[in-house]
Amino acid sequence: MPDTHLQIRLASRPKGWVEESNFRVVEAPIPAVRDGEVLLRNHWLSLDPYMRGRMNDTKSYAAKVEIDDVMVGGTVSEVVESKNPKFAAGDFVVAMGGWQEYATSDGAGLQKVDARLPLSSYLGAVGMPGVTAHIGLFDIGAPKAGETVVVSAAAGAVGSIVGQLAKIRGARAVGIAGGKAKCDYVVSELGFDACVDYKSPDFMDALVAATPSGIDVYFENVGGAVLDAVLTRLNPFARIPLCGLVSQYNATEPYRVKGLGSLLINRVKLQGFIVVDETSKWPAALRDLAGWVAEGKIRCRETIAEGIRSAPRAFIGMLKGENVGKQLVKLV
Repeated sequence: MPDTHLQIRLASRPKGWVEESNFRVVEAPIPAVRDGEVLLRNHWLSLDPYMRGRMNDTKSYAAKVEIDDVMVGGTVSEVVESKNPKFAAGDFVVAMGGWQEYATSDGAGLQKVDARLPLSSYLGAVGMPGVTAHIGLFDIGAPKAGETVVVSAAAGAVGSIVGQLAKIRGARAVGIAGGKAKCDYVVSELGFDACVDYKSPDFMDALVAATPSGIDVYFENVGGAVLDAVLTRLNPFARIPLCGLVSQYNATEPYRVKGLGSLLINRVKLQGFIVVDETSKWPAALRDLAGWVAEGKIRCRETIAEGIRSAPRAFIGMLKGENVGKQLVKLV
């Protein structure tokens, strides 16, 4: 085992769009393992939109990353040394190992994983993004067979799962994504009924054509002008699980939604949710997701960057929509 490892730390807080200069690479000693702890070698690092909010000096639902702290992030990690009776060397776990090659943990929150599925899937379809899709769609959206479910960022880690879950429930799945290639992927590989390119000049006409019976459930990941368009297509008593607003995460001025009257006229249920608030629902959701992935009912694609030094660039690319499916960094 080496004596040192690489970490990515927050160097400065972004003003608007994140830049690579907001991060710095540090070579640090591998920490010693104390009684009750385990030493983890991180194999896979998850990059997710929520991390952008953690870079701000503002109050939110979770603690910000302090300047010079290691960036927060989920990992699939191997236990390489254990002084905790619940874990043995060779165990693989999902952890919050952060943007670094090694980490220590007291065992709290570590989840052992079954290596019969690809390890990377535990950061995607059988991890936080999959659970987010499951809880948001089924608990808040509550789609019925035959209804129309629309999801933005449909080619992303969460949106790609939402549409497939809608199909499992017998609903009609319509995606919104950026560019023809992503829309083709969503329809041809994931089995959505339709996908609309929000970058197209005829986006609104295409959305109308793709939702001839209106929209019953809108799973929101993007916000902004996409939300404005969808609000004009909502059916009475539609439901909106509000998962994210990625179009606004790097904005310096708030976006003002234009069609809020639709929420009142159509008696719409709109509910924001944070998946970490719903820990009691995770085990059942993960069982469903693991089974559907194993059966081939849920398909996944991953965009993989190589090595910890690639994390800042890959993170910025993910925020700009350059990834398809789950954005990961392979560390081992």
